[in-house]
Amino acid sequence: MRLPVALTIAGSDSGGGAGIQADLKTFAALGVHGTSAITAVTAQSTVGVSDYAELPLHIIRAQIDDVVSDLRPAAVKTGMLSSSEIIQLVAGAVEEHRLRALVVDPVMVAKGGHRLLRDDAVGALRRRLIPLALVITPNLPEAEVLLDREVRSRAEMERAARDLLALGCRAVVLKGGHAEETDSADDAFFDGREVAWLAAERVPTRNTHGSGCAFSAAIAAELAKGSDLRRAVEAAKRFITGAIRHSLEVGEGHGPVNPMWAATRRR
Repeated sequence: MRLPVALTIAGSDSGGGAGIQADLKTFAALGVHGTSAITAVTAQSTVGVSDYAELPLHIIRAQIDDVVSDLRPAAVKTGMLSSSEIIQLVAGAVEEHRLRALVVDPVMVAKGGHRLLRDDAVGALRRRLIPLALVITPNLPEAEVLLDREVRSRAEMERAARDLLALGCRAVVLKGGHAEETDSADDAFFDGREVAWLAAERVPTRNTHGSGCAFSAAIAAELAKGSDLRRAVEAAKRFITGAIRHSLEVGEGHGPVNPMWAATRRR
């Protein structure tokens, strides 16, 4: 049996709801063999992140090199890259291995509010990694940091998507889940042509931990299976809407989305 291969370069979530764990579940749910390069180990639960430790740079690079040289992933996504040094290393590996189908999820803050990206690393993210991306998937707070301005309204989202593309990536999905006082969770997709809106209902739940990770992983999985970018993004939007709708009631805080929702429904 042969499966397409995807690689996630991200942090580990001890609570199993986000990061590497969410990515690998998503890959498996979508019929892709998941591989990983762990950048940091976090101590966290549904309540929040209590601490984290970055892995040594040579170990991060060795993971990427070994996976790419042997398993040859067809698509790659990044998540938690907490320091400028890690960002520089990952960007160098992407360039050297010529990894073209790169999905960059610019993870900055955990669901519970703990910062996962150092302030001095934002510039490295803008300059080194984003220009290598096929697509980036920031939420509204992340877009505000990258652009250094507020992004709230639909018109502001359209302008932001255009300005984010100018950072050098080939496409942008600006996620609208953080928009206030709306009944929908619409994302703006821009690849240099007209801005397209990906519409979805706003699911009334606080259990959205790992939604950004699973969404970007779903895009990478669809790319690995051979979809073009627009179709991959649309499929990922449907997938994450279902994962939120069937999110899990576990723990005392923000429960995780459920990447295995389709398989669970069939039981």
